[in-house]
Amino acid sequence: MTIMNTQNIAVGFDGKSVLENLTLEVEKGQIISILGPNGSGKSTLLKVLSRNLKPDQGNVYLDGQNLTELSNKVIARKMAVLPQSPEAPKDLTVRDLVEYGRYPHQQWWQGKSQEDDECVSWALVQTGLEEMSDRIVSTLSGGERQRVWIAMALAQKPEILLLDEPTTYLDICHQLEIMELLAEFNRVHRITVAMVLHDINHAAQYSDCVVVLHQGKIFAVGRPQDVITSHTLRTVFGVESEIKIDNLGKPVVLITGLTKKRG
Repeated sequence: MTIMNTQNIAVGFDGKSVLENLTLEVEKGQIISILGPNGSGKSTLLKVLSRNLKPDQGNVYLDGQNLTELSNKVIARKMAVLPQSPEAPKDLTVRDLVEYGRYPHQQWWQGKSQEDDECVSWALVQTGLEEMSDRIVSTLSGGERQRVWIAMALAQKPEILLLDEPTTYLDICHQLEIMELLAEFNRVHRITVAMVLHDINHAAQYSDCVVVLHQGKIFAVGRPQDVITSHTLRTVFGVESEIKIDNLGKPVVLITGLTKKRG
């Protein structure tokens, strides 16, 4: 079942095409990763999906409804968005930030409800932050801060979670921690996850579907083992590789060198 789809999306800046006639379907309950070299249109696509950028052409649909016909509040109840390297206001506690996730469910004339408090507490527990709830966000490590932002998104109780490079600037341990956290939310709570990634092996190991962008178009889309191939890496990323299949049927990529010298 499709939860989100685009039809013939096109985006350009300063006369240069960034996305061109892009049509994509996001299946409900899946983890979908968007890969591609710098400048291929990954972050632009995510901004279009989240309605943070209006395409020059085409439409985006959420549960069959055109995003342009939905209010911001309705969208926020269904979709949570985590941009790249978000920043929290100074002196904000962990719980304060997570509470922002409840705003789409509140009326302006009402204060916090018991349900809001319960959802925030639930999100803190799910992300292992309950003992840090009174800490100032800016005092936390990069991995901890990323978990706070994910907790805020969870407090929205969304159907779909969009993330732009959620593991950027994190060390290997925290990268895996975030990926495992997202996989658990998808598996246990059936939250659809669509994210931009740079790490090909993370995409291979954690995704149900991988989309590879190349020069603003979809080069390949499908299961990781079908999409992440030496041909894809050579053509799109300009690198040679060795690919093995693990015991779960997922590809494991070893980059062995450049296809050709750059510059």
